[in-house]
Amino acid sequence: MRMATRLRADARRNRAALLTAAREVFAEQGLDASLDEIAKRAGVGNATLYRRFPSRRHLIAEVFASHMTAAVRLADQALEHPDPWAAFVGYLTRVCELQATDRGLAELLVTTAFDDDERLSALRAAAQQRAVDVLTRAQRAGRLRGDFTRHDLWLVMMANAGVNRHATDPNAWRRQLVLLLGGLATR
Repeated sequence: MRMATRLRADARRNRAALLTAAREVFAEQGLDASLDEIAKRAGVGNATLYRRFPSRRHLIAEVFASHMTAAVRLADQALEHPDPWAAFVGYLTRVCELQATDRGLAELLVTTAFDDDERLSALRAAAQQRAVDVLTRAQRAGRLRGDFTRHDLWLVMMANAGVNRHATDPNAWRRQLVLLLGGLATR
């Protein structure tokens, strides 16, 4: 019995090490990162990785479910802010910052490749609806252009992902966001 407990503890440790390594590698290299690199950083073999996560999709879903939950929380916090424009600016800034620091998340936010994963799809839908609520609130307050749509928000995230991927200055996204916000404000 003692041996089975130790194996379960080893399995938990290996799973945690794999998730930590996957977060790091996906953040640095994106969703197409090498699974071999993830296993190596976790200090386990490829067989252990595939025993815990039968496919890349399973690993990505597990790693990014918490990220998508955080995106929902960001929008919820913005909806609680008393100033709708400040809430919109803060929300958009934080989402763009997350994209800048995590290449995997940046790619996940603009792809539909994982829409068949029920958990990620539900979290994405919740995050998108809350984001729409944040922008609608700023529009109703007369602070955000009325013609800015959910689709425009998605395009902003796509553009930000591109800036982060191709700019030599790691803070280039900040300037682009300031310029964009200047064009979105009604006053």
